[in-house]
Amino acid sequence: MRIGTRQAAMAVASASLIVAVAAPAFAQSPAAGKEDYSGMPQTGILRDGSTFTLKPEIAAKLANKEPINYLFSYQSSSIPLFSPQYQAGYDEGLKQAQTIYTPGVNGQIVAPAAPTGDVNEQIAQIQAQIDAGQVDCLSIEPATSDGFTKIANDTMAAGIPVFTVGVTSNGNELTNFTQVPLKEGAKAANTVLDWMKANGKDLKVFAVSGGDPTQFWAQGRMQGFIDTIKAAIPDAKFVNDASSALTTTYDPAGTYSAYQAFIQGNPDLQFIENVDIGAEHADKAIVDAGKEGQIFTIGWNVSLAQLDAVDRGIQVAALDQRWAEQAGFGAIACATLFSGGGVLPNTQELNPITKENSAAARADLNKILGN
Repeated sequence: MRIGTRQAAMAVASASLIVAVAAPAFAQSPAAGKEDYSGMPQTGILRDGSTFTLKPEIAAKLANKEPINYLFSYQSSSIPLFSPQYQAGYDEGLKQAQTIYTPGVNGQIVAPAAPTGDVNEQIAQIQAQIDAGQVDCLSIEPATSDGFTKIANDTMAAGIPVFTVGVTSNGNELTNFTQVPLKEGAKAANTVLDWMKANGKDLKVFAVSGGDPTQFWAQGRMQGFIDTIKAAIPDAKFVNDASSALTTTYDPAGTYSAYQAFIQGNPDLQFIENVDIGAEHADKAIVDAGKEGQIFTIGWNVSLAQLDAVDRGIQVAALDQRWAEQAGFGAIACATLFSGGGVLPNTQELNPITKENSAAARADLNKILGN
């Protein structure tokens, strides 16, 4: 959820969620097509004050115009919604990277199979490839903000560039390309407030929820939402807060059951914020409880069921954190760096999908899912 990537490579013609990885973010790579790749800065001061020095073997590859090895590691290959979009973004990013660093980018993607992820396994997968000499540049989607700090710092200390994506991080990586949770929460709230004004809604009773509300990014999304709503609606009531949020899990059936019980236990409830992938199950629970038109939602990420609920008027917006863009960033960032184009910044922005743009988002998602 944090790093930026909108300045560097080649545009693609079609408009899809994957294209968020490309145009206009990477429309101009100052080094694209150059014949000498030895000009990238090979030393630099990192976040903790230490100095990064590019591994001599990698520098030699650049000087000799040889292909480089790129590794992307992410949390899980079997998380609904998330994993297919991450795979698609990786594929597109790698394709674009070939046009930036033209000697070639040999890409590899690894992830634990468990739908909950496995931090130790993910780190072991990364380390195995590094130990085998198969990594010249690395991108990690860390499962937690602190769990991958050591391997990121150790890899950078070994002279291998590291980028992180999707989750805020505390390491020495060159860029953390993701959303900023407090700002996300504020944007969600402002989206709701704009919708209330446009539709004459006077909502007062709110709730926050998520699959794992203890996560740093979940806390930020909830607190930013609460603070912004309360600032605009002083008499707004939250039946819970970031410290007592409804925990839904990431299991579809369990999430639906959690919302069923929560709605039944809070008869005055008017609005639910979900901070990850569960809003579609809150939407279904609202309909099944006969509360359509009385309770509304907002949630993160994009699914066909969420888009259906947006079009139906139950869900105000699906907040697209651009998973495909996150997954594609690393290859493009590595290729840009090795081409002398510098370090791409964190320029990622949250994209609210509402009734006004849901049709385009649906077409984009169908492309990614192969429908």
